[in-house]
Amino acid sequence: MPGVFEISVTTEFSAAHSLQDYPGNCAQVHGHNWIVEVFVRCRELNAIGIGIDFREVKRAVRESIENLDHSCLNEHPSFKKLNPSSENIAKFLYKEFSARINSENAKISRVKVSETPNTGAYYWEE
Repeated sequence: MPGVFEISVTTEFSAAHSLQDYPGNCAQVHGHNWIVEVFVRCRELNAIGIGIDFREVKRAVRESIENLDHSCLNEHPSFKKLNPSSENIAKFLYKEFSARINSENAKISRVKVSETPNTGAYYWEE
């Protein structure tokens, strides 16, 4: 069985959101310092032993979240008709990161979005 390498990059952004139809106080606008972890799988390493440069992943992550930072997520076009839950944000970012990073050798394997250090949601595709 061939081996697989997986690297990860963690970042944060600050944003507000509210969850429509939520039966509690999360229905009110409130904010989080969202923690985002992106995982990238590589099947091969280059001549110097790197599957994908951390800088490349960090740049793609930064570019993908810059429009979310210091915003109200409910106003973002992708969340106009979709609750900006941790799960939906993870799926959105998975798609964003995949469009920027996926190549023949590197592929986003999963994304984790956390509202707090103790709670989070993963998204991946099989």
